[in-house]
Amino acid sequence: IALLARFVLPAMHNALEKAAYGRAQIEFKSVHQSMLQYRKQYGDYPPDANRDIPPGLEEFLAPGIWPEAPWKGSVYDWDRYDDPDNPGQEILQVSARFCDIGDASSCRFPKEPWSTGFDINSSVYYCIEGACRAHPSRPIDHPGHCINC
Repeated sequence: IALLARFVLPAMHNALEKAAYGRAQIEFKSVHQSMLQYRKQYGDYPPDANRDIPPGLEEFLAPGIWPEAPWKGSVYDWDRYDDPDNPGQEILQVSARFCDIGDASSCRFPKEPWSTGFDINSSVYYCIEGACRAHPSRPIDHPGHCINC
């Protein structure tokens, strides 16, 4: 049994990681479509939300547990901010964050090759508009993973 568990458990963990990534792709696309519907109805994208999906978006989203993202301990974060490298340009993205704000000890990163080098400011993100990045306060080359770039 121990020998069997030695082979089965890593394969199961790998399958769970792949499933979380697949779920994230679907949910990011769903949030993006909801943002487009929101903009069509209200004339603009919603304001930034700190570690959450913006209020008012619920009417356009499929049922789900928001803001929880697919990876254990992760949450969605709607980011709308001015591009620090291009004043006057806006960045719109949805991110999955893996750490509590200001608490590096709380980080729970996926065990995937693309998350190598992640830190408290890293994320998986879906770019809607602009020069998206892992975190608004970090340079564009900071460790992160873009789903649709």
